[in-house]
Amino acid sequence: MESYRAAVVQMNSQPDFNYNLEQAYEEVRKAAKGGARLVALPENFVFLGSLEARMEQAEEIGKRTPDFLKDTAQEFGIYLLGGSYPTPAGNGKVYNCSLLVDPEGKTLARYNKIHLFDVELPEGESYRESDYVESGKNRPVVSRAGEIGNIGMSICYDLRFPELYRSLTERQAEVLCVPSAFTATTGRDHWKPLLRARAIENTAYVLAPAQTGTHGKKRTTHGHSLIVDPWGEVLADAGKEAGIATAVIDPSRLKEVRRRIPSLDHRKIF
Repeated sequence: MESYRAAVVQMNSQPDFNYNLEQAYEEVRKAAKGGARLVALPENFVFLGSLEARMEQAEEIGKRTPDFLKDTAQEFGIYLLGGSYPTPAGNGKVYNCSLLVDPEGKTLARYNKIHLFDVELPEGESYRESDYVESGKNRPVVSRAGEIGNIGMSICYDLRFPELYRSLTERQAEVLCVPSAFTATTGRDHWKPLLRARAIENTAYVLAPAQTGTHGKKRTTHGHSLIVDPWGEVLADAGKEAGIATAVIDPSRLKEVRRRIPSLDHRKIF
């Protein structure tokens, strides 16, 4: 692992696949031009709209998105995380899939979201992700990506399950990716504390590209894409507007924190 600049892309994706691809491409281009070696896109970066429209377009999205990620990574010579996109699961549902590709367009890791967002929030706001998404296999996914380190994969609601991140760290993850579309309701109170906690308890970097603003007529997301270091320090915060936040991922910082607080070595199994 070498020191490198990482970028988290904050998007306001809409129910328009081609528009979202154009926006994603432009933000990735800016990040790569700014020196980012790893660029991470948020959850649902290619489509954020009604369930019906998403399911109708899932086959096209599932075919075209991997090609977009591979072609874009090759064009700019970067590692590119496609935060998540729907891809057919073959049973009338879709997987919420995250894909990591290298500068040659090779797929390094594929992760299907495990924990599904079935919740009842205040003022009648509710979500039933399991109605249309098939849960991925219960196994942690870590990519050994050479110069950018060992990348642990997760998506959004996974953030609330610390055992997943401990499993990723046990498999030598150094950078934990949490592409998200966190709701405005939960994001205000939970987003930053949970991300900092995952960084601190695993002494790992956390990259959290996010959605922001209003999507279609009903969905509103929190924004504040973050990069957090192993001490829990927020290195970059994208705020509320669409755009990019960047920071340097430094292996010496990772080693320093793990040396000073070797909590991973002190852990007891109960």
